[in-house]
Amino acid sequence: MSLRPQTSRKVIKSLSNLGFEIARKHGSHVIMKHADGRITVIPVHARENIGVGLLLKIMIDAKLEREEFIKLLAKT
Repeated sequence: MSLRPQTSRKVIKSLSNLGFEIARKHGSHVIMKHADGRITVIPVHARENIGVGLLLKIMIDAKLEREEFIKLLAKT
């Protein structure tokens, strides 16, 4: 499996399934926080997908392994 561009809605839903919650919204960005202190920012732009580079940054912020993140996105 490889990491492919995803919609912001799918990324937010996937992280929500892991226990992340929307802490706040600032402009076109959603800040998600986990109870253990992990924080990541998801850009929300209409009709635009989140690219692979930014998905990798979100994955690192969420402290997820690459395969785990890909499987999580595939489930949603």
